[in-house]
Amino acid sequence: MPTAQLSELDATELSRRIASRDVSCVEVMQASLARIDALNPRFNAIVSRRDPDACLADARERDAQLARGERMGWMHGFPLAVKDLSHAIGLPTSMGSPLAPKSPARVDSLHVARARAAGAVIIGKTNTPEFGLGSHTYNKVFGVTRNAWDPTKTAGGSSGGAAVAIALGMLPVADGSDMMGSLRNPAAFNNVIGMRPSRGRVPGSPDEELFFQQLGCDGPMGRTVEDTARLLCVQAGFDARVPLSMTDALPSADALDLSGDAKGLRIGWLGSIWPDLPVEAGVRDLCESALQTFRSLGCEVEPCVLDVPREQNWTAWLRLRQLIVSGKLSALGSDPAFHMHIKPEALWEMEQGKQLDAASLHQATMFRSNVYRAFVRLYEQFDFVAAPTAQMFPFDAELHWPPHVADVPSKTYHHWMEIVTPFTLAGVPTLNLRAGFGAQGLPMGLQLAGPVNADLAVLRLGHAYDKACEWSAMRPPAAAAQN
Repeated sequence: MPTAQLSELDATELSRRIASRDVSCVEVMQASLARIDALNPRFNAIVSRRDPDACLADARERDAQLARGERMGWMHGFPLAVKDLSHAIGLPTSMGSPLAPKSPARVDSLHVARARAAGAVIIGKTNTPEFGLGSHTYNKVFGVTRNAWDPTKTAGGSSGGAAVAIALGMLPVADGSDMMGSLRNPAAFNNVIGMRPSRGRVPGSPDEELFFQQLGCDGPMGRTVEDTARLLCVQAGFDARVPLSMTDALPSADALDLSGDAKGLRIGWLGSIWPDLPVEAGVRDLCESALQTFRSLGCEVEPCVLDVPREQNWTAWLRLRQLIVSGKLSALGSDPAFHMHIKPEALWEMEQGKQLDAASLHQATMFRSNVYRAFVRLYEQFDFVAAPTAQMFPFDAELHWPPHVADVPSKTYHHWMEIVTPFTLAGVPTLNLRAGFGAQGLPMGLQLAGPVNADLAVLRLGHAYDKACEWSAMRPPAAAAQN
C-alpha cells in the first residue's frame, strides 16, 4: 500500500493490518513522519518531536515483536503524540508556558502509560494553549495551531493539536483532556470525534488532587467513533491509587463490539440549552438538520429543556474552575517574573480565585448539584440528549478569543464556550459527533450525552450515526492533496 494511503486508514483497520503483518510498523511510522514533515510546518499540530531515527528504531522493535508472535495490544506500532499537558517519559511537558520546566518527564501520565503498554510509540507532543486555558490553541512557546480545514481559523482547544493531527492523517488516534469542552470543541472544529467520558472512567494520574478535582478528565479522539471507543478502552480502567476511578471495566480494545439497534431510542434535543444563550447564525440550524440522521436510524427526537437556571450553571462553573486553576497556579504566582510571562487569562483566573470563600464555594457545589439533578430528570424521559458542541464556527486564528457571539459581548475569555459547561458539571459521558459544514465551509459538531456510566451506550449510538452521516468520509483539502 502506498505510504500516503496508510495515513488515511481508520485506526481500527490499521491495527488489524499491523496485527496480520499486511503492513509493517516501520511503514506506518514512515507514513506518519512523512505526513508530519509535509503538513506540520503549516498547521503546527505536533511539537517537541522525538528524533525520527529513534521513532523508526522503536517501530523496527515492534515489527520484531510481531515476528516473534508478541503483540502488545490494539495500539501495537501506532505513532502517538501526547497532549502537552500530560507527561511522556523523555519529553518535556511544556503546557504551552515559557515558565514550565524544560527537563524531560521521568514518568508517563497514567493514560499515556496505558497507551505505551498497548504498543504505541511516542513520537512527540501535541500543541495546547498555555496551561490548557481557552478553547484556542496558541502559546508563546510553540505558536498557533491552525484549523485543518482552513489554516486562517482556530483549531479550537485545548486539545487543538491532537484534533488537527488526526484530521490531517498525522496520527491514527490521539489523547486529549477536557474541562471546558477541550475534547469536544476542537473535534467539532476539525470534523473528527472526541469524547469526554464519565467522571472517573479514565483516572487521572496519582499525583493529582485525588478527591476534589472533578471538572477535568483525560479521554480519546479519533477519525471515527469506533476508533475513539477503542482508544477509550485502552485508557480506561480502575486504579487503586485514584480513589474516584471507576471499578467497572470496559471490554478490551480488540474485543469491543459497538453494534446495536438504534430503533426506538429517545433523544432529547436541548438546542441552545437556554433561550438567551447566544449562538452564531447557522449553528443551530445545521445541528437540527443533522438530527435527521438519528431519525433515519429509527430514533425519536423531541425538544426538551434543561430545567436549571443559566445563572446557577455559570456561577458554579466560574467558581469551581477558578478554585482549580488558581490552586494549581498559585505556586508559580508567588514569583514576580510569573506575571510578566503568563497569559492574562491565567492571571485573571488566579485573581478571581483569591476572592473565593467557603460560602461561595458551598453555593457553587449546590448549584452544580442542581445541574446534575436536571440531567437526571431528563434521563427519566430520554435515553440521550443532544446539543450543539459550540456556539460559533471556527474564528480567526489571530484572535486571542472571540469578543462576542452573535453580537452579544463575551464577558470572559471562555464565555463563548458556555454551551459545554453543563455536561462537564454533571459528569455525563459526552461525545462530539460531526454535524456538517456551515456556509463558509467550516465544520461544526453535535454533543450526544447519556446518563453517568453509560459511555458504551453513547458510543454505540454514536457509531451508528457516524456510519450513516455523510461527513464521516470527508477529509481536509491539505490531507487529500497528500494522497
